[in-house]
Amino acid sequence: MVGALTEFGGQERLRNGARRTRGVTIIDVARAVGVSPMTVSRVINAETGVRADTREAVSAAIRELNYTPNVAARSLVTSREVRIGVIYSNPSAAFMSEFLLGVFEEASTRAAQLVLLKGERGHPPSPEAITRLIASGVGGIILAPPLGESPAVREVLRNAGIPMAVVGGTAPDAISVRIDDRQAAFDMTRYLIELGHRRLGFVIGNPDQSASAERLSGFHAAVRATGGLDTFVVQGDFSFASGLVAGQMLLDLSEPPTAIFASNDDMAAAVISVAHRRHLDVPADLTVAGFDDTTAATTLWPPLTTIHQPVHALAGEALQRLIKEIGNPGKADAISRSPLMAHTLVQRQSTAAPSLMD
Repeated sequence: MVGALTEFGGQERLRNGARRTRGVTIIDVARAVGVSPMTVSRVINAETGVRADTREAVSAAIRELNYTPNVAARSLVTSREVRIGVIYSNPSAAFMSEFLLGVFEEASTRAAQLVLLKGERGHPPSPEAITRLIASGVGGIILAPPLGESPAVREVLRNAGIPMAVVGGTAPDAISVRIDDRQAAFDMTRYLIELGHRRLGFVIGNPDQSASAERLSGFHAAVRATGGLDTFVVQGDFSFASGLVAGQMLLDLSEPPTAIFASNDDMAAAVISVAHRRHLDVPADLTVAGFDDTTAATTLWPPLTTIHQPVHALAGEALQRLIKEIGNPGKADAISRSPLMAHTLVQRQSTAAPSLMD
């Protein structure tokens, strides 16, 4: 099936809805021999590129462990269709909607089947769940932020020898597709300063993501380049709830900022909600800006001025490059494995010059 989408839970779910019981997997065979699951797969499918002694050792392990290859997985490997795992655990539903749509649309044009694995309550899936996903026959993995920068997740994939692509972050052992977060935050901060704001608030994103640090760095760079500004920085985690707390902290100050720049749209929407509860007009009393340009940016009032991060295109590009790497392992250079895509500052009705009273 072209572009098929499968949800992968704690146990592998077969297409007829039945559960497969845990037995000897391709991972077990690979560990017994000390090779990657991909090498075992090549032996099973009589592919070239495997040394004779390795092929003999894998075959012996298969016999000793009484391993029976998954027929469904083998048919995927030997056909034109490629099976890609997508692992995600992101608190922003709007971001994930764009991300998954981008991956699925790209998959529909490339004979790829997607298998989804979700972490619960914002945490990564367990190593055991990831191992079961690998054993189901995926040829590569895409990691949605923040999981692309999770050492535990990447270690499991690295040990299994599975190609991976990271969206919105950096990883030396993976394809990394992102924008220049520092420059994007610099551009937005500079825009707020040019509007005339001299008291600026900034809400940081998840501290475990490099994008958060890059956006904070861009904010500080623009402030330093201007001088004479008052800045107030509070910690968030990219969730709406953290934006509520951050907005309350900033607006409780004796001299609150006239403009607040949040590191994503969900937190910016929360800041606007706090402002409305306090009967503040946005943008007459308070300017608010966000980051990502998800559906949240245009479904709230007023529509949000934000940085357009092409999440849909980033996800599609990651899948495209991952499939190329699966077909040509080791051929990509450092530049093609770490592309930067363009961002745009989108001006809407949530920003304005500060009022004369400020």
